[in-house]
This record gives sequence, C-alpha cells and structure tokens, in this order.
Amino acid sequence: MSPIHFTFASAFMLSLTGLALNRSHLLSALICLEGMMLSLFIAITLWSSTMNSTSCSLAPMILLTFSACEASSGLALLVATTRTHGSDHLKNLNLLQC
Repeated sequence: MSPIHFTFASAFMLSLTGLALNRSHLLSALICLEGMMLSLFIAITLWSSTMNSTSCSLAPMILLTFSACEASSGLALLVATTRTHGSDHLKNLNLLQC
C-alpha cells in the first residue's frame, strides 16, 4: 500500500471512528460525515486520474454534488433542531416526539 493510499484510508477510518464513538453533538457528527466524504472524493479523484479514462472522470463530480447536498441538508437539520430544542445535544433529542 502506497503512502497516499494509506493516508486516505486512515483519514476515512478516523472519520468513521469519530462518527461511531463521539455521539454528543450533532455538529460533530456532521463534521465526521464531511471528513468521510472529502476523503472519498480525493480517493476517487486520484483513482480516476491514474486510470486515464474519460468515463471515470465524472464520478468525483457526482460525489462532490451529493456531498454538497448532504452538507446543506445536514445544516438545515442542525438549525431546525437548535431552534426547536435549544441545543444540538443528541441525548436531548427524542425522535418519537415530533
């Protein structure tokens, strides 16, 4: 495994463990999701550039578009949660009480 592949794999795994273990705030979960999407974007971009194929060059842009949509919907949920519950603590949220 090359150092570049190890770097992106470890960045993805660190974001995944941060998402799995740190469940106190909604904002920290959203930041971990963004870290995962960013490492996936860079890894797919490097993969498509090493393949030198024009058919694979569209995949990073589609992933970047989905990442932007995920970030905007996550921030909208964060603002709505903060307005209704007063904080973004995940332990205070009860999903059965909408």
